[in-house]
Amino acid sequence: MTSTDRVSQYLAGFGLDNRIRTLDSSSATVALAAQALGCREALIAKTLSFEYNGTALLLVAAGDAKVDNKKFKAVFGVKAKMPAPDQVEALTGFQPGGVCPFAAKEGVKVYLDVSLKRFETVYPAGGSGNTAVKLSLSELENASRAEKWVDVCKGWQEQQPAAAQ
Repeated sequence: MTSTDRVSQYLAGFGLDNRIRTLDSSSATVALAAQALGCREALIAKTLSFEYNGTALLLVAAGDAKVDNKKFKAVFGVKAKMPAPDQVEALTGFQPGGVCPFAAKEGVKVYLDVSLKRFETVYPAGGSGNTAVKLSLSELENASRAEKWVDVCKGWQEQQPAAAQ
């Protein structure tokens, strides 16, 4: 079973499997995903993986947000350390470029950054480097089984709110 199939099966439990879009081009980076979807980069709900107490922690943030190391350490009690690309799949269950907050490896916790709250609809990955899932914030919160909303990013506050395209 591919990771996209696993995500689709997982999202079916929430009635959201029909939201996965397989794209004709790569969506492995925020810029590529926005181009493939025809939307602003800020609307891409990037899922960042961090090493955390022997496992991974997933942080979903707006595409225009950057992790603030001081805020991250204040919230999680550890320095923000991303795993090496060759360790990402072992920690999260997804290859780099397809990490998403759905059907991750057992024990991986998901957190949502407040940078996403500006939007009604966002686009997280769907388990591969050429998929995306169109979700409302409440659908994302529910389907990701997020632990909680956190404020650990910077650089997005000066951006103006905008509706999804």
